[in-house]
Amino acid sequence: MQEQHLFEYAVIRVVPRVEREEFVNVGVILFCPSKRFLECTIELNAAKLRVLSESLDLDEVSAYLNALKLICLGKKEGGTIAALPPASRFRWLTATRSTVVQSSKVHPGFCQEPEVSLGKLFDQMVR
Repeated sequence: MQEQHLFEYAVIRVVPRVEREEFVNVGVILFCPSKRFLECTIELNAAKLRVLSESLDLDEVSAYLNALKLICLGKKEGGTIAALPPASRFRWLTATRSTVVQSSKVHPGFCQEPEVSLGKLFDQMVR
């Protein structure tokens, strides 16, 4: 039997008009400390977002989501936040904020392979 590893995840969402609190799930970020794993999977569905806001700047949203990926992976292009340890990056990425790109509350789980769990959560929560 393979060892189970504790992980935490949050759903990444785009909230085109924050005052209306309507959103579209666009990704999942998963952190598994024991496997030294912090990754996100993102897929922007322009058609769904256009239903909520025709004026949403999709290029700007894409840039924010790309920055999120860079921070998640610890790439220097992600700036000073990307240089933090993985746990700190995860906490920063999942902090509550009132902006167009937000995350859900953090949820725990157990997995054998975090990559597989990330894919399953992405399929369940986004697709």
